[in-house]
Amino acid sequence: MDTASILDLFAAFGPVSVRRMFGGHGIYRDGVMFALEAEGEIYAKADGETEGAFRAAGSAPFAYDTKDGRHVVMSYWRLPDEALEDPDALKHWAELALAAARRGKKR
Repeated sequence: MDTASILDLFAAFGPVSVRRMFGGHGIYRDGVMFALEAEGEIYAKADGETEGAFRAAGSAPFAYDTKDGRHVVMSYWRLPDEALEDPDALKHWAELALAAARRGKKR
Protein backbone atom coordinates (compact mmCIF):
# COMPACT_ATOMS: atom_id res chain seq x y z
CA MET A 1 0.00 0.00 0.00
CA ASP A 2 1.44 3.38 -0.91
CA THR A 3 1.30 6.68 0.96
CA ALA A 4 -1.49 8.11 -1.19
CA SER A 5 -3.70 5.07 -0.52
CA ILE A 6 -3.11 5.34 3.22
CA LEU A 7 -3.92 9.06 3.24
CA ASP A 8 -7.09 8.37 1.25
CA LEU A 9 -8.15 5.59 3.63
CA PHE A 10 -7.82 7.87 6.68
CA ALA A 11 -9.39 10.96 5.05
CA ALA A 12 -12.59 10.65 7.13
CA PHE A 13 -10.49 10.52 10.31
CA GLY A 14 -8.69 13.75 9.59
CA PRO A 15 -5.17 14.77 8.74
CA VAL A 16 -2.54 12.07 9.21
CA SER A 17 1.07 11.81 8.15
CA VAL A 18 2.83 8.73 6.85
CA ARG A 19 6.49 7.77 7.25
CA ARG A 20 8.28 4.82 5.70
CA MET A 21 9.64 2.36 8.22
CA PHE A 22 10.89 -1.23 8.19
CA GLY A 23 9.49 -1.97 4.72
CA GLY A 24 6.08 -0.55 5.68
CA HIS A 25 4.68 2.72 6.94
CA GLY A 26 4.03 4.38 10.28
CA ILE A 27 0.78 6.36 10.41
CA TYR A 28 0.71 9.43 12.67
CA ARG A 29 -1.73 12.00 13.95
CA ASP A 30 -0.43 15.04 15.82
CA GLY A 31 3.01 13.41 15.99
CA VAL A 32 1.69 10.21 17.63
CA MET A 33 2.01 6.91 15.78
CA PHE A 34 -1.36 5.19 16.08
CA ALA A 35 -1.25 2.74 13.18
CA LEU A 36 1.11 0.98 10.83
CA GLU A 37 0.98 -0.58 7.40
CA ALA A 38 2.83 -3.81 6.74
CA GLU A 39 2.53 -6.02 3.68
CA GLY A 40 -0.60 -4.20 2.54
CA GLU A 41 -2.44 -4.56 5.87
CA ILE A 42 -3.28 -1.73 8.27
CA TYR A 43 -2.78 -2.35 11.98
CA ALA A 44 -4.08 -0.02 14.69
CA LYS A 45 -2.62 0.52 18.16
CA ALA A 46 -4.42 -1.35 20.93
CA ASP A 47 -4.00 -1.57 24.68
CA GLY A 48 -5.74 -3.18 27.63
CA GLU A 49 -8.76 -0.94 27.16
CA THR A 50 -9.25 -1.61 23.44
CA GLU A 51 -7.72 -5.01 22.69
CA GLY A 52 -11.00 -6.81 23.48
CA ALA A 53 -12.86 -4.75 20.89
CA PHE A 54 -10.33 -5.71 18.21
CA ARG A 55 -10.52 -9.36 19.24
CA ALA A 56 -14.35 -9.30 19.19
CA ALA A 57 -14.24 -7.83 15.67
CA GLY A 58 -12.20 -10.83 14.48
CA SER A 59 -8.92 -8.98 14.30
CA ALA A 60 -5.45 -10.36 15.05
CA PRO A 61 -2.27 -8.69 16.27
CA PHE A 62 0.70 -7.85 14.09
CA ALA A 63 3.41 -10.45 14.61
CA TYR A 64 6.72 -11.28 12.99
CA ASP A 65 9.65 -13.64 13.38
CA THR A 66 13.14 -12.30 14.01
CA LYS A 67 16.33 -13.54 12.38
CA ASP A 68 17.28 -15.24 15.64
CA GLY A 69 14.03 -17.26 15.69
CA ARG A 70 11.97 -15.26 18.18
CA HIS A 71 8.26 -14.67 17.50
CA VAL A 72 7.30 -11.09 18.36
CA VAL A 73 3.67 -10.03 18.84
CA MET A 74 3.08 -6.28 18.86
CA SER A 75 0.28 -4.18 20.31
CA TYR A 76 -1.04 -3.28 16.86
CA TRP A 77 -4.12 -5.14 15.63
CA ARG A 78 -5.35 -5.53 12.03
CA LEU A 79 -8.16 -3.13 11.23
CA PRO A 80 -11.48 -4.96 11.01
CA ASP A 81 -12.76 -5.41 7.47
CA GLU A 82 -15.66 -3.01 8.11
CA ALA A 83 -13.14 -0.20 8.69
CA LEU A 84 -11.70 -0.67 5.22
CA GLU A 85 -15.14 -0.38 3.62
CA ASP A 86 -16.92 2.27 5.72
CA PRO A 87 -15.39 5.70 6.49
CA ASP A 88 -17.41 6.03 9.70
CA ALA A 89 -16.16 2.65 10.93
CA LEU A 90 -12.60 3.60 9.99
CA LYS A 91 -12.96 6.80 11.99
CA HIS A 92 -14.21 4.84 15.03
CA TRP A 93 -11.29 2.36 14.96
CA ALA A 94 -8.75 5.11 14.29
CA GLU A 95 -10.05 7.08 17.29
CA LEU A 96 -9.67 4.00 19.50
CA ALA A 97 -6.13 3.50 18.21
CA LEU A 98 -5.13 7.12 18.71
CA ALA A 99 -6.49 7.08 22.27
CA ALA A 100 -4.51 3.89 23.02
CA ALA A 101 -1.36 5.40 21.52
CA ARG A 102 -1.78 8.55 23.60
CA ARG A 103 -2.30 6.53 26.77
CA GLY A 104 0.86 4.57 26.00
CA LYS A 105 2.82 7.73 25.38
CA LYS A 106 1.84 9.10 28.82
CA ARG A 107 3.37 6.08 30.57
